Amino acid sequence: MTDWYYADARNTRHGPVTLPALLELRRDGIVHDATLLWRDGLADWQPLRELVPELAADRTAPGVMPGTDSWALEPVSMPVEEVEAQDPGWRAVAAAGAVQSANAAGRAAGAGAGSPYAPPASNVARRSTAVLGRDVVLAGFWKRVAAYLIDSFIVGLAGMALAAFVISFAGVAGLGRGSWMNELVANLISFTLSAGYYAWFHASHSMATPGKMAVGIKVVGLDGERISLARAIGRYFATILSALIFGIGFLMAGFTERKQALHDMVCDTLVVDRWAFTAHPELQRRELGTVTVVVLAIGGVLLGLALLGILAAVGLAVLS
Repeated sequence: MTDWYYADARNTRHGPVTLPALLELRRDGIVHDATLLWRDGLADWQPLRELVPELAADRTAPGVMPGTDSWALEPVSMPVEEVEAQDPGWRAVAAAGAVQSANAAGRAAGAGAGSPYAPPASNVARRSTAVLGRDVVLAGFWKRVAAYLIDSFIVGLAGMALAAFVISFAGVAGLGRGSWMNELVANLISFTLSAGYYAWFHASHSMATPGKMAVGIKVVGLDGERISLARAIGRYFATILSALIFGIGFLMAGFTERKQALHDMVCDTLVVDRWAFTAHPELQRRELGTVTVVVLAIGGVLLGLALLGILAAVGLAVLS
């Protein structure tokens, strides 16, 4: 079966992907009629609309079910003018990426600058590792809550220990601090540690924090790929927006179509099962799992005890 490459609007080359995976991307809106495609044997990158006959003929190849709907292969569903109106830089960005690739390949071969539509002969973009066109189990709201509870415990414990060390060191060094200064230092340490923790783990090869690893979920881009450190940092700061609107941004993960919280929508990310977008999608689990159930139960007990403590304190204040 033919392997295809495609260039997105962010100057990133993806591939190789099989025809079924390409059709899935087309259905999900990640690939559209103006997306530049290339396969081995093509002299130039070409928009999908120009390759419709070839893709339609290849639908009978192994791995593509006979009689597949032609939704992904219909000719131009959106004029070029409308595509450019919605995404003005798509052509320039994709071509720029191809120029970089061609120039690098030309230098390596001693051939000078290459064609703007040269095939992907160099590692301009990270090679795609996501396996597309398979079933994807999205992480439910309660799995995300359980992961958050675990991560909050880890970050909170580490933050308190580090803040206590810094404040104690300042006291030994004779740098006296007031209570307000100690609180400011503790909050700054907690914020910095939390941002680094979530961003680094989400951008790592595991694509998950220890809490997410424990419950079996991970964070990926809409294309199933590992997100960059910059996007992971942006995603952390976007969680502040989710919290500012009375936590509604987090609750959105329970009722949006792709189980995305507000910060996921802002940063184009998904939270999925750890086996999603891999060669073994059959290992994905839709049920909560033992770890999730245990963590949620412990969290519920602690929340109940905290509420009882608050009610007791209020009652004593009223009686006194």
